[in-house]
Amino acid sequence: MPEGQGQGTAPGPVMLITGASSGIGAAVATRFAAVPGWRLLLHGRDAERLDQVAARTGGTALRADLADPASAGRIAADAIGTAGRVDVLVAAAGVGWAGPFTAIPPSAIDEVLAVDLASVVHLVRQILPQMVERGRGRIVLLGSIAGAVGVGDEAVYSAAKAALGTFADSLAYELRGTGVTISLVLPGIVDTPFFERRGTPPRRTGLKLLTPEQVAEAVWRAVMLRHRAEIFLPQWLRLPARIHGAAPLVFRRLAERFG
Repeated sequence: MPEGQGQGTAPGPVMLITGASSGIGAAVATRFAAVPGWRLLLHGRDAERLDQVAARTGGTALRADLADPASAGRIAADAIGTAGRVDVLVAAAGVGWAGPFTAIPPSAIDEVLAVDLASVVHLVRQILPQMVERGRGRIVLLGSIAGAVGVGDEAVYSAAKAALGTFADSLAYELRGTGVTISLVLPGIVDTPFFERRGTPPRRTGLKLLTPEQVAEAVWRAVMLRHRAEIFLPQWLRLPARIHGAAPLVFRRLAERFG
């Protein structure tokens, strides 16, 4: 990652992290705060928790509710107004809802699609032009294995994460030769307050729970070490995702049998 090159008021590289008040976003902030020189701009919805993370990491708090369609523009304006530019965008904010699709309230559909998909697309649209203009930048999106293979009782969440993956793929083609890269991190089940907030625990799948710190380390590698378009956590999840893509009928039969 370039050492703060380009125009702007911040001397070092500037990272904007959404969903930084807890879970993966907070872990990403902690990981990068351990390295001198980073300027962290931390978005969150919970003001108290966000202020705590900002105080611990030395970051700047940017409070907004991503369910509001106008929030992406405000976050981008605040970020660039505060630091002059954004070198790295980590879109870690997310919400979920679990249960039969026939039972999901319309308001929950709107919230999941707004936070997990629409807000990310709008925020990238706001942040990307200044990266392309400078000829460098990193975008890291937090997807989910649910978006790669689909998960029962999480139809809307899976759909939003699947769309996010296609968005990342499509944008990667456009960004070739610009100096800006995009990576999609696809974790399995992560032990965060995500499940507490949605009101249902993770289903029993045999997958070992990941820690937010493990996902944050994957984000670190995506930004600092080498560009990879897709990062599965754990890495073996790449196999069922590939089986699903190549032989969906076989995958569904295996999923129905083994869960």
